[in-house]
Amino acid sequence: MKLRQLEYIHEVARQKLNITAAARVLHTSQPGVSKQIRLLEEELGLLIFERNGKHLDGITPAGQRILETTRRVLSEVDNIHRTASEFADADRGSLCVATTHTQARYALPDTIAAFRQSYPRVSLHLNQGAPPQIASWAAAGDADFAIATEALEHFDELIMLPCYHWNRCVLVPREHPLAENGALTVEALAQYPIVTYTFGFTGRSHLDQAFAEHGMTPDVVLTAVDADVIKTYVRLGLGVGVVANMAYDPAHDDGLVRLDASDLFAASTTHIGFRRNLFLAGYMRRFIAMFAPHLTPQIIDRAIESYPGPRFDDLIAELWPRLPTR
Repeated sequence: MKLRQLEYIHEVARQKLNITAAARVLHTSQPGVSKQIRLLEEELGLLIFERNGKHLDGITPAGQRILETTRRVLSEVDNIHRTASEFADADRGSLCVATTHTQARYALPDTIAAFRQSYPRVSLHLNQGAPPQIASWAAAGDADFAIATEALEHFDELIMLPCYHWNRCVLVPREHPLAENGALTVEALAQYPIVTYTFGFTGRSHLDQAFAEHGMTPDVVLTAVDADVIKTYVRLGLGVGVVANMAYDPAHDDGLVRLDASDLFAASTTHIGFRRNLFLAGYMRRFIAMFAPHLTPQIIDRAIESYPGPRFDDLIAELWPRLPTR
């Protein structure tokens, strides 16, 4: 069994059984990938992939187990490389952060700028997606960090650390009746069509929950993953916008009035998650501390040593009152 063979079956699975696409990513030929898969199956005495003629059309039960182990093996190989780099060249490497548009656009720019200034030889990659995608990328080793508000808790292999609390605001054009009504209520908000985040993005579930607690259903006429898109349609008069507080920029959002909605909706908490077996190079720990200063190297070590279990839960409870609000 060769490490390269494990890389081949892993990539074929990632490419949804498309050998040609896998070969392209691996910088080799399609026949070469097919041959190495056959050799590995012959050595193991079982089939990893189900076949329909010359095409792969499924993964066998044994193949599923082998691929799970393969992901762990390749992750540890990556850790070996990171460890070597840490000692050979401490400020050189790569870092992939998976996050939502809102985090990338409004929460991360200062951290990214400071990190690049401190570590110019670290190749930084920012991948944007839906929270379930973000979590799955980190769990599968396709990203080092996942930064999101929702969905991370569904992946037990991710250690999730709280970064900050945040809440929402309502955005309306200056001439809108809500801009002159003073205190905002759910009942008042329910009288107007709403433009907000797609469900599963940026704490959208708390909006639905707040309306449900009042026996109401929000009249959501348009959803988007991008707060800037939401603001565009608010300006066009399609409805009132409900966005994260951090997404409002007085310098660029002239023409819109911001109404505080923190009393209407439960606060949300953004977390940063990483795999339990991920080797955290010094620059990776520094990135976490830049984004969430309370997550010191000592706190990170305590989290890794205690996860999962009561001591980890105690650590999170200890951190919770110290979280900033954005």
